[in-house]
Amino acid sequence: MAQNQYPSRPVVESSSGMVVCPHYLASETGLEMLRREGSAVDAAIATNAVLGVVYPHMTGLGGDAFWLIYDAHAKQVLGLNGSGRAGQQVTREAYEDKGLTAIPHRGPLAANTVPGAVDSWWQTHQRFGRLPWKDLLQPAIDLAEQGFPISHSQRHWTKENADPLMEYSGGNNPFLPNGEPPKAKEIFKNLTLAATLRDLAAGGMDEFYRGRIAQGIVTYLQEQGGLLTDQDFARHTSTWIEPISTTYRGYRVYEMPPNCQGFTVLQMLNLLEAFDLRQIGRNTADYYHLLVEATKLSFADRDRWLSDPEFVEIPIDELISKAYCDRRRARINMSLAQTYQAGIVRGDTTYSAFVDAEGNAVSLIQSLYFDFGSAVVPPMLGFPLQNRGSFFSLDPGHINTLEPGKRTFHTLMPGLVLNQDDSPYLVFGTMGGEGQPQTQMAILTGVVDFGLDPQTAIDLPRWLWGRNWGEDTTVLTLEGRIPAYICDELRQRGHEVQSAPDWTEKMGHAHMIQIDSKSGRLRGGSDPRSDGAALGL
Repeated sequence: MAQNQYPSRPVVESSSGMVVCPHYLASETGLEMLRREGSAVDAAIATNAVLGVVYPHMTGLGGDAFWLIYDAHAKQVLGLNGSGRAGQQVTREAYEDKGLTAIPHRGPLAANTVPGAVDSWWQTHQRFGRLPWKDLLQPAIDLAEQGFPISHSQRHWTKENADPLMEYSGGNNPFLPNGEPPKAKEIFKNLTLAATLRDLAAGGMDEFYRGRIAQGIVTYLQEQGGLLTDQDFARHTSTWIEPISTTYRGYRVYEMPPNCQGFTVLQMLNLLEAFDLRQIGRNTADYYHLLVEATKLSFADRDRWLSDPEFVEIPIDELISKAYCDRRRARINMSLAQTYQAGIVRGDTTYSAFVDAEGNAVSLIQSLYFDFGSAVVPPMLGFPLQNRGSFFSLDPGHINTLEPGKRTFHTLMPGLVLNQDDSPYLVFGTMGGEGQPQTQMAILTGVVDFGLDPQTAIDLPRWLWGRNWGEDTTVLTLEGRIPAYICDELRQRGHEVQSAPDWTEKMGHAHMIQIDSKSGRLRGGSDPRSDGAALGL
């Protein structure tokens, strides 16, 4: 692909506020909140409530969330960890007593951490919200009651997950009307979710963690052999936390600290900073090789260290230091691929970005982990529970070993970049599990190193290095628009290369807002691999 290619859709420009997310109906909802003089946080909550309705296979009330928030008044970046902890009865012994050597990926034993997203909504609203809580949930209620055109993505992933949904949730769950996946172009309704959202709008956080919703979740899980309790829900809280950062080409790049994998991007950028990417060129074998090799080095540290810092001492300052990455850079051989056996990290997630008229910005990512999470949909609630806790290890010597009250290794990682004057420059992120750090690095270098606009940076052909389900080896997957001669060069350097379609959802749904600090103009891009839209006031 030529670097001056026209973007797949127009770059959206605005000066008064912007929303971008992976479904157009949710983007419209967020924009409406900004029109009503709501804050970026208000827009983020309303948008993600709608995403739980129109993209229920990727996100919803049953998942976790991570936030980066730029407070324009304080000129400060804040982080909120909205991930849930393992229940007090969720122990290695509980699984071993059932004859299990690993936590199941689906079913009630996979739903072993408290969903944290709703509490994160509540906490951010208490601190930064302007509009009434109930008003933020009303658009999601309306769409769940009145229906919406089902997306290709939802229809595809419902069909793919029909068997586990039927096994763990039965034919009465709303995602399989009459026991069958919805048909194309069907108007989809979720009346049980609408009722749940009404309760949440009226009762706030307490309704989800101490009221009818919590009781419905716990009762159904325990009936099915699950381990979460009322007390686990009642004691849950999100954590305000200081983000971590590094500099790159004069900008300050922020990510969330562990239990989030965000430090991998900071390592990658430190490794790349010594290379002149413009001279290397964006559409060259050297470019892809270099970024993949940087990925391998950062993932090696991730797999060695990433866990809950309340349980494990993680040398995060050292890992993201320039000096450490200078030493690690010597391992990169531009002629030969490093050998590495990566773990398997899956992820179906939604990323969204927001900027309001006052210059406040929100970078928010929310997820169920697998598509439809654990595939457990408690009756009369209308949403699936995540299976994020299935990523814990039952090996007591593993860095991410299961322990009650612990947060697991998390792929979710919102990104935010500031200018030298501490004003926001980029609000960006993507879904995609193992691909999140790689795609963040791709679109960030596209804008910073190559001067691309957000939409073009998102559109460029992408790659994914890692191991997929059912595969024994780690492969480098390249979108089909990458020329064959580059694929051949990468094979000659030792990469195991496989081709993907020209555009594939496997590469994630990346979104970005760019802010011009001098003019205040906003430029937004949304991923054509999703059903999303960037919309501005």
